[in-house]
Amino acid sequence: MTRLVDHLAAELARIGVPYVFGVGGANIEDVYDALHRQPGVVGVVAKHEFAAATMADGYARATRRIGVVAATSGGGAMNLVPGLAEAHASRVPLLALVGQPPTALDGRGAFQDSSGKGGSFDAARVFAPVSRFCARVSEPESFPRLLAEAVDTALAHPRGPAVLLLPKDVQQALITVPRDTPLPPPPVPRPDPEAVDRAVRLLGGAERVLVIAGEGVAACGARAELAGLATALGAWVAVSPDAKDVFPNRDPRFVGVAGVMGHPGVQDCLRRADACLLVGTRLPLMTRAGLDDALHGTPVVCVDPEPPFVPGIALSGDPRETLRTLTARLTPRPRPHPELPGGPRPLTVPPFTTAATSYPQALSAIASALPDRAHVFVDAGNIGASAIHLLPAPRDGRFVVAVGMGGMGYTFGAGIGAALATGRRTYVVAGDGAFFMHGMEVHTAVEYAAPVTFVILNNNAHAMCATREELFQGGARTENVFRPSDIAAGAAALFPDLYVARAHCAGELRQALLRGNDAAGPALVAMDFDHREIPPFLPFLATPGQGADRTKENTDDRGPLHVG
Repeated sequence: MTRLVDHLAAELARIGVPYVFGVGGANIEDVYDALHRQPGVVGVVAKHEFAAATMADGYARATRRIGVVAATSGGGAMNLVPGLAEAHASRVPLLALVGQPPTALDGRGAFQDSSGKGGSFDAARVFAPVSRFCARVSEPESFPRLLAEAVDTALAHPRGPAVLLLPKDVQQALITVPRDTPLPPPPVPRPDPEAVDRAVRLLGGAERVLVIAGEGVAACGARAELAGLATALGAWVAVSPDAKDVFPNRDPRFVGVAGVMGHPGVQDCLRRADACLLVGTRLPLMTRAGLDDALHGTPVVCVDPEPPFVPGIALSGDPRETLRTLTARLTPRPRPHPELPGGPRPLTVPPFTTAATSYPQALSAIASALPDRAHVFVDAGNIGASAIHLLPAPRDGRFVVAVGMGGMGYTFGAGIGAALATGRRTYVVAGDGAFFMHGMEVHTAVEYAAPVTFVILNNNAHAMCATREELFQGGARTENVFRPSDIAAGAAALFPDLYVARAHCAGELRQALLRGNDAAGPALVAMDFDHREIPPFLPFLATPGQGADRTKENTDDRGPLHVG
């Protein structure tokens, strides 16, 4: 006989989970007590449950293993929802352990009751749409089976969050743990053989192929398989905005990022291609923007657990195995090396003369300081759009953007999770708007000595909102432009042991980042920018004077494409 929470902690240790991220509270304190007693598992206390969920998300993306987050009932539980929504949309495997009031109080006016009884809302119905698996553990003896099922579902294809709702009395219950509680292995999804045959015929007969690779390549560890197939096809390779790291950015076949923050060469190559191969992406709007005309009439093959958002041959299943199958089936033959566009060609942005350092200058400085094995987490907004477009992915690290839900502030927790998971220097590139949402997670990085460098590019505005107002609504309003703030001075005063620097030019930024690379723990470097600078973001860059019509090709029935 053992406490249910002690079995939980032991199982997490057994499957190799070193961290549980979260925020404590009365209805989850027994889980934290068990974690405290369990060797090999550390309970990391965040400042906010959203950030705790993104820490688990960043851990999972950096390791390809399941990330675990724990939160108490009520507001703590509800704060998990946006983080789980991002993980669901981006297919990141998470396990969320959510405390609940004791079952005897269900529907009887308990504080933070979410049983769905007695007029309370039902937490299970809240979490179900943002998870692949959700269960309320009502009978303690069912927990070992439900835990195993939750973990297996989170790691299956398509990956995503699993949620277990744990009433306090259930957490404290004594259970008899079976010696072994294996579940039958989930069926391995495989693509339809006829679809594979069609894809082989199409790709084998195409002289020019454009590959567009997505986050799914990193999620299943298929970089080598992607490179092998691209070589066999003599293909150009583009990436989705959230997958810059899945193909070497300096390879001569690399043509850049596709979509709303992408490079014009991708569209040029797609127009000339005889076939388009999607790998690890369904081609959502953020990746598809600007490509619809070129896609018209171009045959598409999609290697992904889920069907594409455009017509094509869908090859479901594990992308890694499907890529191997395609490579083995393609008949080796000399292929003419396609005319290369000369690498990613940046979008042309309106000239902007200002005394401030420009985004391209700052990102060039960041690139020169970035270690080869570093991870990079890029936040939303004008700063994020510039980084996605201009900052090359490190040679041996992740380059992560949360485009599933695009939530501002995601990077602060996610960067910490990745840094703790791998011990590698991790860069968080964010604007001041994202910092003021969740930047106090710097405290968590300091507490746990996480090797994170927070690069705060401060334009004193919600600049993407201000830019949209200027371009599409007749002029910028005042509410999205802020009074100047000195983030570096504030962080230095809050955290005396934190390495902090404020840069005034690109050279100072580079030197500050190099010194931050040598710090034993976290670092923060801030620099000011002008919020009026237009980033390389497709909806902002059509012919001046067209107003909202400049995004005509990137609209839906609700009007211009909205990001951030």
